[in-house]
Amino acid sequence: MAVHEHPHRTSGFHLPTFRRNGSASDGAATATAATTAARAYAFASLRLLTGFVFLWAFLDKTFGFGYATPSGKGWIDGGSPTKGFLSSVAAGPMESTFHDWAGAGWANWLFMLGLLGVGIALVAGVALRLAAVAGTAMMALMWIAEWPPAKHLSDGTLSMSSNPFADYHLIYAVVLIALAAAGAGVTWGLGKLWATLPIVRDHTWLR
Repeated sequence: MAVHEHPHRTSGFHLPTFRRNGSASDGAATATAATTAARAYAFASLRLLTGFVFLWAFLDKTFGFGYATPSGKGWIDGGSPTKGFLSSVAAGPMESTFHDWAGAGWANWLFMLGLLGVGIALVAGVALRLAAVAGTAMMALMWIAEWPPAKHLSDGTLSMSSNPFADYHLIYAVVLIALAAAGAGVTWGLGKLWATLPIVRDHTWLR
């Protein structure tokens, strides 16, 4: 009799063990889903904040809100979005070139369209690859204009550079590339809808 009861006791112990394994798997799946969602929300937040940085720069330089651009000196008032910055370049291999570009009409238009285009793309969550390319090019030129590696300016004074390589322009460029690589336009954005457009499906570089 004991011989017949022993298998029943053994099988009875297997069922709870199976259920515990199932619960562990469910818990792991839930944790993974939560981590994925948190990552998506983090990238979406980073995308929106970075987009606002570009959009605000465009709006302030256009209308002169009195922050970085004084009131009455906005682009619509006849001010130049590039003259002040480029004419003050005082170090680096493109110093004289930037001085020549300062205040030029084509430079103003390219700079402002770049700010607006990257800002809208990031906020909307569309064309992030294009935004990454355009934004990285802008950040690279601005990095060269400030030229962090220089210890001294062209007049011999200290540059007061806080880091010879990593500055905020480099950080913004890396952020733009990361957002595009992560496909961060889907969460809180129009990225999924944008990807369904025929022209975007045929040309993935537009995503």
